[in-house]
This record gives sequence, C-alpha cells and structure tokens, in this order.
Amino acid sequence: MSKQDWQPRGAMERSDEPGLRDTQALLSAMQAMELQKRDYHVERPLLNQEQLEELGRWSLPPKTYKWRTWFQCSRARAYALLLQHLPILGWLPRYPVRDWLLGDLLSGLSVAIMQLPQGLAYALLAGLPPVFGLYSSFYPVFIYFLFGTSRHISVGTFAVMSVMVGSVTESLAPDEDFRQDSNSTVDEEAKNAARVQLASTLSVLVGLFQVGLGLVHFGFVVTYLSEPLVRSYTTAASVQVFVSQLKYVFGIQLSSRSGPLSLIYIVLDVCWKLPQSVVGTVITAIVAGVVLVMVKLLNDKLQRYLPLPIPGELLTLIGATGISYGVNLKNRFGVEVVGNIPAGLIPPVAPNPQLFAKLVGNAFAIAVVGFAIAISLGKIFALRHGYRVDSNQELVALGLSNLIGGIFQCFPVSCSMSRSLVQESTGGNTQVAGAVSSLFILLIILKLGELFQDLPKAVLAATIIVNLKGMMRQFSDICTLWKANRVDLLIWLVTFVATILLNLDLGLAVAVVFSLLLVVVRTQLPHYSILGQVPDTDIYRDVAEYSEAKEVPGVKVFRSSVTTYFANAELYSDALKRKCGVDVDRLISQKKKLLKKQEMKLKRLQKTQKPPKKAASSKGTSVSINVYSNPEDQSNDVEASRARVSTVEELEDTATSGQKDANAPNVLTLRSLGLPQPDFHSLILDLGTLSFVDTVCIKNLKNIFRDFREIEVEVYIAACHSPVIAQLEAGHFFDDSITKQHLFASVHDAVTFALQHSGSASITPVLATKL
Repeated sequence: MSKQDWQPRGAMERSDEPGLRDTQALLSAMQAMELQKRDYHVERPLLNQEQLEELGRWSLPPKTYKWRTWFQCSRARAYALLLQHLPILGWLPRYPVRDWLLGDLLSGLSVAIMQLPQGLAYALLAGLPPVFGLYSSFYPVFIYFLFGTSRHISVGTFAVMSVMVGSVTESLAPDEDFRQDSNSTVDEEAKNAARVQLASTLSVLVGLFQVGLGLVHFGFVVTYLSEPLVRSYTTAASVQVFVSQLKYVFGIQLSSRSGPLSLIYIVLDVCWKLPQSVVGTVITAIVAGVVLVMVKLLNDKLQRYLPLPIPGELLTLIGATGISYGVNLKNRFGVEVVGNIPAGLIPPVAPNPQLFAKLVGNAFAIAVVGFAIAISLGKIFALRHGYRVDSNQELVALGLSNLIGGIFQCFPVSCSMSRSLVQESTGGNTQVAGAVSSLFILLIILKLGELFQDLPKAVLAATIIVNLKGMMRQFSDICTLWKANRVDLLIWLVTFVATILLNLDLGLAVAVVFSLLLVVVRTQLPHYSILGQVPDTDIYRDVAEYSEAKEVPGVKVFRSSVTTYFANAELYSDALKRKCGVDVDRLISQKKKLLKKQEMKLKRLQKTQKPPKKAASSKGTSVSINVYSNPEDQSNDVEASRARVSTVEELEDTATSGQKDANAPNVLTLRSLGLPQPDFHSLILDLGTLSFVDTVCIKNLKNIFRDFREIEVEVYIAACHSPVIAQLEAGHFFDDSITKQHLFASVHDAVTFALQHSGSASITPVLATKL
C-alpha cells in the first residue's frame, strides 16, 4: 500500500519566503485570491473497501451502554439531575438583580395586563365561566416559572387550546342535556359544573401525557409536525375560534354541535338566526372592536417612542365594564354580561377517572399541539438570545403546569404567541416576568375580579377576534409556499381543509398521517440518474444536467437521490435497468431459452447418433466418413458430419463443464448464442445516498449482481458509508461471489478499476488528477 500524497504545488517554497504575511496584507483582494489559486495533485492508489479498511485501520466503535449510568449514584449525579428537572435552581441564584429585575417587572406587568382580558375571553372559548380563565392564568404560569427552561415564552391561556377544549366540553356536555322540563331554559349552574369537571379532568390527562412523554425523552415527537402543518393547523383553529365567537357578537343562541362538519352547521345556523340578533350586543361588539384596532394601530405607529405598549385590551375592558354598569346594558338593551365572578381561590378537586376513557384521544391531541406550539416559539427566542431550551424538560414543565392546574380547576394551557412577543419586547429576560404576571393575576382573583361582573361578553368576543389578526395573516403562506415548495403547500391545504371539516382532533390526525404518507411517497419518486465524468476531474454528475459530463465508455454509473429500502427497492431495480438501456430480464429469458434448446438438442443427438470414435490425434477425436461413389455427395456429407460433430462436442463440453477444470472458459456467451451484447462491461452503483439498508434492499442488491453478471456485466459498489457497510455485513450480503473487493472508496476508484480490468483506458488518470 503506497503512502497517500496530498501536496500543493509550491507550498513548501512559498512558506519559507520572508515577510510573506506582510506582502499578502498589502495585496489587493483580487491578487490574494489569485495567489490562492494553485494547481495541486492528489496521488493515491485505487482503494477498494478491504484496502481502505487496512489503510485506515477500521474497527467497530466501542458500544456504549447508557443504561448502566442510570443506576450509578453520586452526589454530582444527584445534583445534575436536580438541576435538570428543576432548572430554577441553576439560574435564580445567579440572577443579576441590578441588570434584569426592572425589565422583568415591567415585562411581567405588561403581560399581566394582556393576560387578564385574554384569560376571561378564552374561558368563553372553552365553554367555561370566565373566572376559570383567571385560574388558568395563575397556577400553570407559576408552575412553569419553577420547571421551564425558556426565558421568554408566556405560558397561559391560548386561543387554539381553548377552542380544542371547547369542542370537547360542548360535545360531552351539550346544552340539550341541561334543559329544564318546564321550559326551554338551560340550567346554567349544572352545565357549568359539568363542563368544569370535564375541562379540569382533561387538563390532568393532558399533563400526564406530557410529563410521561418528557420523562421517556419523547420530545422529538414534534419533529413529525412540520412548520407548514403547525401553521396551517393554527390558521384553521383561528377560523374555528372566529366562528365560535359569532354567537356572542350577535347575541343569538345556538345549539351545541361537535364532530365532522360541525363548523359548517354552525355557520349555517348563524346565518339562519341573524334576524334574531340583539342590536345592543352587535353595537357593543363593533365599538369594542374598532377601539381595539385603533389602539393596536397606534401602538404600531408609536412603537419607537413608547416604553410600554398602550394596554388596549385592559382599557377597553375597564371602559366597557363602567359603561355597562352605568347604562345597565343587560336590562335595558339585552346585552349578555359575564355575571358572577367569585372572589378568592377554590380548593383543589380530584379529577374524575371515569372520564379518562372518553377524553384520552382528545387529551393526547391537545398535549401534542400544546407542546408543539410552546417548543417552536421557545426555540425561536432561544436562538435569538443565545441560549438553549431542553425539549424534554419543556414537556415535563408544561405537563406539570397542566397536571397541577387541572387539580385546581384549570383547563389545558400552552404558550401564547402575542403575550410572548410582548414579554420579550418590553425587556423580559427570565421567567421572573412570568412570576410577576401570575402574582398580578392572583391579586385580581382575590380582590378585583368581582368588579368585572358587568363586563359584556360581546367585548370579550371582540377582544378574541381582534387578537386573531396574527394567525389570520398566515393565509399568506399559500402564496409563499406556491412559489417555494408545492409539496409543503399541499400539506398546508390538506391540514387546513381536514381541520375545518373534521374538527380539531380528527383534523390533526389526518394531517399527521398525510404528512408521513407524503414522505413515503416522495421516497418512491426519487431522481434516478446516470453519471458522467466532468472533464479533467474525478467528479461525476448527472449527464442529463451537466452537458460537459460524459459517460465513460464501457461503464455505467447509476445513482438514486434517496435511500433504498423495502418500499422502493423494486423501483430502484426497475429504474436501473431502464436507465441502462438494456432489457435485462428479456435478455436473460432469451439466454435461458436458447440454453434449454441446446440442451434438448444435445439429448436428441446423443440418442440418435453413436459417439464419435477417438483417433490418434492431438485432440483425441476423429470423424468417421461414409464413402460414396459420387464425389460431390461425399464432399457434402463430410462437411455435414464435421458440423454435426462440432456441435456435439460443444454441447458435450457444456454439459460436462461442471466435471472439468473450473478455469475452463464457457464457450456459450451472448455472442456465441447470437444475442445482443450490452454496450458496457461494468456497472457501478453509487450508494452514497444510502443512510441504511434493510433485508429487502440487501436481497435486491444481490439480485442486481446476479442479473447483470448473467448478461456479462460486472457490478461494483462505490461511496458506501461505514454504517451501511456494517449493515451489509450483518445481512450476509458478502459471500464468495460478492466481496469487499467489489466496494470502492469513490466512484472514480471504481470506474478506474473497471477500465483497468477490461483493458480500456478512456478516462482521466486517477493517480494524477488536475483539479
């Protein structure tokens, strides 16, 4: 094995020149670039896999048994586990009070001002009394402060999560189940109690799923939710949110609907009952919406000059509550208000295990969606500010927030996009801002909550609709994806349509399944190519894409753009035979038919003609000729006899070839059988794209070797990665006919080897390649 030589021309001479660095510093940028453009040569021998392993001293990496560390106990390991699962102990003792406290206080107050109206409004989305939105804005936020790893996300009520909870509560506890016998009124107290129990039990179950998945390090589950899928899902959810608030905007009573096509029925129901709208409610919603939009526009215009954004939602809620109380909107104009908001906290209540069976499917969907939204936003802020979030610990933190919150009558929560942006933009540095906002909400619950009893529900509905602006903007993804990636656009559209038509839980399941199936389909539609050599290089590219890339005469180089496995192994083989321009299967079939005919002919001749006598000749064979009186007949008979004996000898040699010396050449070639020969003698499979192989792939590769050798084409493999080679060995791919000598380090090595062993030299020399 000769030593590998990789030496730039002139490098040794120039490295010793005095003052080279000073000279280069004075050169212009163009001159420096020209100085770096030096010819160089790579000189090394051809390397097949056996030689490469010997040269590089290849060996399997040592196996690591991570489970052994699970049972190791030490003080350092215990402290590391404590910091891993209780991150606050790691950053709070080092908290820079002088630098960060003021920013976190201002950020926490800003978030709390947004959290108050959103908590009240999103409780309506969940089908619950508004006060439970305040509970869900306190307990989970404080729990996340202790266990979360993101510094900037704002955990709490979120529109998408709330509408998912609302679909569950309205389907399992519809209004019809609580109508009194005497009239058509609904027993609100019993309905609210049943829905609160459903929502809190659902929150506990969501928390159990998230904590369990986090402890088994299943945070990677969100990788199956691509960004187009999540954005489309949240867009469809925002449409669901918008439709669900129409009954509060128009002041009409709608029957509860759930399941597939429920959104369509609700829209039709709203259109049917529009004449029954309450004028006072509609005017209240319009005025509140206009005020909120104007305040948001003002915030955008004065963003540079305002230290904090104007709290439009809070001011609107306070003003609407004061007007409603002073004018008595409920009694005079029939405007529905929030109603009783009890002061103080409520004791914890155990979940109802009997509801677990009904809620398990929805709980898993809510758990995955909530985590996907939180971790995606958390990673955006972490990348922006230069720290890391632990996806598994985020699952645990969010799960504990929902689990403990469910015990205290909260509904499932996640991360709010709008509040997180406010928390970051107003100077928030850590989750101390979240703790401040939760304490402010606690003050509202204990003392100030009852002041909002006269708040019109139409104002809360207007607040929700206006805050959907960000998610509604995601409709622009359609135009963006149309230009960028049509496959992602297809995922977006299917997710949106499925979520709108089939509801949130079934829509998510359809979207995930479709996305995974699309991945499988795309692996079955790869790009197959025949490679040619770029002149004066050892680089091989698709001849259909590179006009200067030329096929090496006598050699076919084939490559697939994806890995080969059970789903596309047959497609790989078919594409290979099609790209090579040879009908391999037909050629093999014709060869077998001709061999069978020759064999049958031999048997017939052996039966009808005596074996020729042996003469004392160098070949040990003689021809017996009948003597005729006619010399012309004699001549013809001699020729016929010679041809017959020649055929007999040839077939006998073929039939008894297994008993003769193994090195004896087989005379029955494609040419001797009169069959067309391929225009290449070697086939090289570029397997550099393979990331793994399975048993089907291994069998398919063996069949390729067998089939092409049948038509007198030798097969080689190039650019295989070490893990793939190890899998080939484990799958018994190598045997007496296929060895590691058929594997080469690069395509160029394989091509050069194939040409050297075929007697051709129509290729740029590999040992001195000018690049």
